[in-house]
Amino acid sequence: MSQDVLVVPKREKFGKAAIRDLKKQGMIPAVVYGLNEPPVAIAISPKSVARVLATDAGMNSVMFLQREGTDIQRHVIIKDLQRDPITGRLRHVDFMRVDMSHKVRVKVPVRLTGTAIGVKSEGGVLDFAHREIEVECLPSLIPAHIDVDVTALKVGDSLRFDQLSLIPNVTLVGDAHQVVCSIHGKAAEEEVAPAEATGAAEPEVVKKGKKDEKK
Repeated sequence: MSQDVLVVPKREKFGKAAIRDLKKQGMIPAVVYGLNEPPVAIAISPKSVARVLATDAGMNSVMFLQREGTDIQRHVIIKDLQRDPITGRLRHVDFMRVDMSHKVRVKVPVRLTGTAIGVKSEGGVLDFAHREIEVECLPSLIPAHIDVDVTALKVGDSLRFDQLSLIPNVTLVGDAHQVVCSIHGKAAEEEVAPAEATGAAEPEVVKKGKKDEKK
């Protein structure tokens, strides 16, 4: 958990002109909401947000926000980001207030480790179906990522959410039977291609037969 305090000013002006003014100051618009309190519009430095995103915990980093001119500090996590579709630069940030004594639901990235036997020795292909998993836990226990060792997986094997090892007091949310990853054999894929090619040639054979009948 980050112990840095980000001091942020409250936004009093809105609209395109106000956003342009913020950019000139090296700031972007943001909003803080949650815990049954009214949302508050603020401004923040995109560089400060980028430093948080660059940490191991990324968007799930718990940080302090302090509104400029007050001594009130709140724990928050980044709930959503908006980026420029062309430049990729941050345009807006949503922060969610969190109570360190109450559980939150967040999505945590899944990280595969090792090389599956089915890929290394059996010529299979790894299908990484779900790269995030939603969990519930106290803010201080949010894992930066969940490691999944795929070394023992053979062709035809798969791993579901309910087979993952989570740290104590972190619980899975949602469908536990969703497949995280699986190993498919190349042979099955290669057999489909000749069958499709044969099927495509049949109409020409029939067509040729009709021409012969006319003769």
